Amino acid sequence: MAPPSLQTPLSQLLGIQYPIILAGMARTSGGPLAAAVSNAGGLGVIGGLGYTPKQLQDIIDELKANLSDKSLPFGVDLALPQVGGSARKTNHDYTHGQLDELIEVTIKNGAKLIMNMVGHPKHAIKALTAGVDIVCAQGGEGGGHTGDIANSILIPAVVDVARRFTSPLTGKPAMVVAAGGSTTGGVWRAA
Repeated sequence: MAPPSLQTPLSQLLGIQYPIILAGMARTSGGPLAAAVSNAGGLGVIGGLGYTPKQLQDIIDELKANLSDKSLPFGVDLALPQVGGSARKTNHDYTHGQLDELIEVTIKNGAKLIMNMVGHPKHAIKALTAGVDIVCAQGGEGGGHTGDIANSILIPAVVDVARRFTSPLTGKPAMVVAAGGSTTGGVWRAA
């Protein structure tokens, strides 16, 4: 008997059994861990921060070698901070000028949709206006780099923003993924 799945619009869009996405943690969520999550029915994501295009390709190759089914989906997390122009002077180009090449590696390996992590509703507006398909709202509980607004405040506010936008990929309303701080089924259902 096959294990039960938890189908949601997100899991259907991503082609996964469960609406669970591995955080693309820099130098932590590499090929084997991302493959394990994809093999288990979630979406494994490689943390692509700080890699050269060749290193990123090597990690993707390692992930693919560990997939039980080569058609399973996976993701690549690239940090794309704003630099130059009106950006804060403290911002840093984590791609070291190789953004185009990193994106090329990602697309060559099957990228189909774009998700952007946000920590404030104004960031969701900017990302959705730019044409992302999904926004990932990460509150302060997530421990990432997005800010300190609590999930209980951030996620409903980002959902309200997302209702006004359409995914360029699907033509349907943009989706919101809740990230970090979800410790019980009740919190997951609320998200």
